[in-house]
This record gives sequence, structure tokens and C-alpha cells, in this order.
Amino acid sequence: MRRLILATLLGILISSNVGCFLPAYSADPARRARQLIFTSENLRGITDEWERFWFLDQPDHQKPLHVHGGLI
Repeated sequence: MRRLILATLLGILISSNVGCFLPAYSADPARRARQLIFTSENLRGITDEWERFWFLDQPDHQKPLHVHGGLI
């Protein structure tokens, strides 16, 4: 029982520090800047994807199309 408790505590301790041991971005400043730009561009595209998924980017057919009616 004692080994199980120690193993659980060790697992919790190690899992709480994963971000420190495995960095998300590179240590090189130039490469890290490029990675952050790519990440922000991907996050910017989420709203477009959301609108496309819910068909919010489609034309509105509730209003009649206003046309000129005369000769152009």
C-alpha cells in the first residue's frame, strides 16, 4: 500500500512539472518568433473555420436581391 501511495505521489509530482521539462517553443529566439507567428496565424483562422462549420459565411437569402431593373 505504501508503494502505491508513493508511486501516485511521484506521478503527480512529475506530471505537474511537464511544462518545465518539455518546452513548447524553441530556445533559439529567431526560431521561437517564427513558431509564435505560425501559432497566432493558426489561432486567427479558427474564427473562419467556425463560421464555415456553422454556415455563417454563406450568403443571406432572407432579403430579396436588389437589382437595377433598367438597361445598363
